[in-house]
Parts: sequence; structure tokens; C-alpha cells
Amino acid sequence: MVTKRIEEADFSATGYSYTLSLIAGKYKPIILYCLMEYEPVRFNEMQRYLGRVADKTLSQHLKELERDGLIHREMYPEVPPRVEYTLTERGRSLMQVLDRLCDWGNENRPHSS
Repeated sequence: MVTKRIEEADFSATGYSYTLSLIAGKYKPIILYCLMEYEPVRFNEMQRYLGRVADKTLSQHLKELERDGLIHREMYPEVPPRVEYTLTERGRSLMQVLDRLCDWGNENRPHSS
């Protein structure tokens, strides 16, 4: 059996670290979950779904998710402009991971009596 030494470990080089870097933040997992359930979703719909979230915060999270290739932003040339968000194929592939988190939460959350 090979013993691993923590002194030689580099967490930032792990797949776990990379995945967390994509979904880190208070709202990113919720945004992804919302899109999985309800896509396409407009900005204002997303804001209502999330509750108390500042425009700037939501906008920043959406831009980061788009930059990372997890969501797609579609702008329609209408007046007023209409923007919708959907998951990309890459984003859909991450849903398996988020589904497992949901399953774990359903199985392990305390039940009210």
C-alpha cells in the first residue's frame, strides 16, 4: 500500500478543486439548478427565483458561468431587449454532480416531526 504524504499534496491540482472553482459562490449552484429546472430563464426571473440578490452580484455570477462555458446567454434584438440564459452541454454535464448533491441533501436532512 502506498502512503500519501500531505506535505507533497497540491489541492489546487485536483479535479475536485477545479470543479469547486466553477461553482464556488453563494449563487452559482442555485443559478445552475434553476436553469436545469426552468430554462430558458430571463434575468428578472432568475432574480425573483434567488430572492435577495443584487443586480451586480447576479450579473457577475452569470458572466462568470458564461465565461466558464457552463451557460449560454442569448440576446434577442427586440425593444425592450430580451436576454435568456440556458445551460450549455458542458453545464448539463455538471448537472449529474449537482443532482447527487440534491439526492444527498434529501436523504440526510433532518425531518420535521
